[in-house]
Amino acid sequence: MPRFAEYVYSTLITLWVGALWAIGYLAAPTLFRLLDDRALAGRLAGEMFTYVAWLGVVSACYLLVFLALRKNGAAFKSGVFWVVFLMLLLTLAGHFGIQPILAQLKADSLPREVMESALRSRFMAWHGVSSVVYLVESLLGLLLVAWQGRELR
Repeated sequence: MPRFAEYVYSTLITLWVGALWAIGYLAAPTLFRLLDDRALAGRLAGEMFTYVAWLGVVSACYLLVFLALRKNGAAFKSGVFWVVFLMLLLTLAGHFGIQPILAQLKADSLPREVMESALRSRFMAWHGVSSVVYLVESLLGLLLVAWQGRELR
């Protein structure tokens, strides 16, 4: 069974970090480049970011439990543990903190699109915060990939 747990550990890191990079830096920019309707591109990208966030929450929960059990209480001394924990916090902040603000700004701008409304500058500012949070999480993900084998030795 320990081998299976290690397999799940490595697979979840691969899926989570791969999804962060594939959606955030390939799929979403492609949508905005190819679709004429930017609101539709935003809705599609937002939906994909939601899937990535939930994948991150599930992955982080498994990884943190795996590391806690593997290290017998010494997980708090593990760099990998803290990278996963920080990535989880960033995921939660983005999905449950920043995204609801963006959604409310969009709703408040109706019947106009948010980018055509007086709320445009606030939306852009919060979108910038969201982008920075996502970038930091993505970079931590690269660190997690590089370090993941350290916890299996």
